[in-house]
Amino acid sequence: MTVLKTSVIVLDCAEPEPLARFYAQLLGASAGPATDDGELFLVTGDAGLLLGVRRDPHRATPIWPLPEGSQEVHLRILVAQESLDEAEREAVALGARPVAAEEDGTRPDNRTTLRRYADPAGHAFVLAAVREDPARPPGALSRR
Repeated sequence: MTVLKTSVIVLDCAEPEPLARFYAQLLGASAGPATDDGELFLVTGDAGLLLGVRRDPHRATPIWPLPEGSQEVHLRILVAQESLDEAEREAVALGARPVAAEEDGTRPDNRTTLRRYADPAGHAFVLAAVREDPARPPGALSRR
């Protein structure tokens, strides 16, 4: 018998509550302190989203993108293709810092469908356009 498990991606930062609020607003979710850990805030949403943001006052701000095309762990936020520009405006208005936009030639207006950002604490995330509803299970999405 397999033991029931769940997983949570946890971002470390000096001030977890504001960063948890940033992701809650960006993802249309809610944020609040974990019941059993005073240093952890959880971001939850209707689609089962769960992201942790934990206090670590000694955490150094990540440097991203890393040199020579390498990547560190990052969040990939899936967005309906027709909503990508709006999602980008929301992210920047909430405090995200654009890092790079890759010219991938998939859009007729030469805008990229993959846009990289740093959150207010410097963690990497990507807005990636998808053809189908981003609330569907990840295996069911077709990336354009």
